[in-house]
Amino acid sequence: MSYGMAAALQAAVFQALGANPALTALVGGAIYDVVPAGSLPRLYVSLGPEEARDASDKTGGGARHDFTVSVVSDESGFHQAKTVAAAVNDALLDADLTLSRGRLVSLRFLRARARREGTGQLRRIDILFRARIDEN
Repeated sequence: MSYGMAAALQAAVFQALGANPALTALVGGAIYDVVPAGSLPRLYVSLGPEEARDASDKTGGGARHDFTVSVVSDESGFHQAKTVAAAVNDALLDADLTLSRGRLVSLRFLRARARREGTGQLRRIDILFRARIDEN
């Protein structure tokens, strides 16, 4: 098992989201690896937490990465955030990501959670994906 492919996966996911015309039509350049300090856009996408586990087998090393992509909006309802979440899902589902280290075997949607955040002013949707990566 190796965690060495995590940065390559993160970079590929970030690039895929930023290069997706449907998503960028909705949020522009408001796709963040790290949410910037200061005032934020009213609607943005952010890469979130990740958990990795060994997925090695007799053919070689590998890892399973469960990672979150979040959509945050200050709109009063969830419709806009859900539209963006669908675009995130479409951009990543079955994506053919090229990693600088390792090889993506599969990338799939696991689940999503939509909720109000803070005092209820923000809407947040956390989308959990699972990537299986071979080290070869």
